[in-house]
Amino acid sequence: MSDAVETAERAVPGTRAAATGAAAGSAKQRDAFFDNAKYLAIVLVAIGHAWEPLRSESRTVTALYMIVYSFHMPAFIVISGYFSRSFEATPGRIKRLLTGVALPYVVFEVAYTLFTRWADNEPDRSFSLLDPLYLTWFLAALFVWRLTTPIWRVVRWPLPIALGIAMLATLTPSIGKDLDLQRLLQFLPYFVLGLCLKPEHFQLVRRRAVRLAAVPVFACALVVAYWAVPRMNYAWFFHRTSAEQLAAPSWYGPVMTLALFGCSAVLTACFLAWVPGRHMWFTALGAGTLYGYLLHGFGMQTVNHYHVYDNAWLHRPLGEITVTIVAAIVVTLLCTAPVRRAFRFVMEPKMNWAFRRTPSVPEQRRPG
Repeated sequence: MSDAVETAERAVPGTRAAATGAAAGSAKQRDAFFDNAKYLAIVLVAIGHAWEPLRSESRTVTALYMIVYSFHMPAFIVISGYFSRSFEATPGRIKRLLTGVALPYVVFEVAYTLFTRWADNEPDRSFSLLDPLYLTWFLAALFVWRLTTPIWRVVRWPLPIALGIAMLATLTPSIGKDLDLQRLLQFLPYFVLGLCLKPEHFQLVRRRAVRLAAVPVFACALVVAYWAVPRMNYAWFFHRTSAEQLAAPSWYGPVMTLALFGCSAVLTACFLAWVPGRHMWFTALGAGTLYGYLLHGFGMQTVNHYHVYDNAWLHRPLGEITVTIVAAIVVTLLCTAPVRRAFRFVMEPKMNWAFRRTPSVPEQRRPG
């Protein structure tokens, strides 16, 4: 979803020339596979949100909901980590981080606060940039993850360390809500995993054998999820609370962290195995997933405000299918070029007036 920030790393991963050339945003320089993956994942995000009011009356919907939540955000975060591998604290990269992540976070935090005053009937809801509201948590987390990238590139065991941090977070109910630190820390291993991946790893999961193996894996996951619905608290998949806050013994936290990471990693790999690598009708929409992500929340808030889900028909099989299709269509429209042009001033502003001019210095070749 971090399209504006990833632009400079999209062309041929691992080369400075590619990072510089990709800044122009040419469609030819984008990898269709990753754009396809981002589009399909954002559709699942919207569908997951649309399913939320249907969970209580349908075991099948809840099982599908658990499956989707087990990998859609991990997939996004892994891809974001993968395109952060070359992040350095250069003026250009910091500028893109501020304009492509920090500014949208501030704008949408304010916008959602104002909107939910009406939607949630809370006219006195206060502004708080430290307490991400609704969907904005991802931007706050991405900002911090990107800044820590140089750390993960120099430590010897980045993924085990990140998993250790996530495990400890589940033992710490006193972390509080500042910047939604629980989610920031518990989702951290997926970002670090992305940093550790190389192009050949993505080629590996796109092999025909892996695509075929993904079918029984997802089928087994669905059976397990259906079985687990009355036996497991699906809030574990949100990664936003400690074990104590989920009324579980403390030792559940580290165990669930490792179990969910393994489950999410496998299902993310299966999801990526099914993503087409060629240019599709929706490939261009992959560049607008941040728009779809941030804007579809206003639609969900409006639907909830007018109690649309009180209609009993929506809780029947045909109604559930209709909700799914409508959610997919709406988020698809929000990723289109006209919407991107309308909101680019917020999502991808230039803001050259806000930054000092830095003289261009030729890149020095690193020794070795």
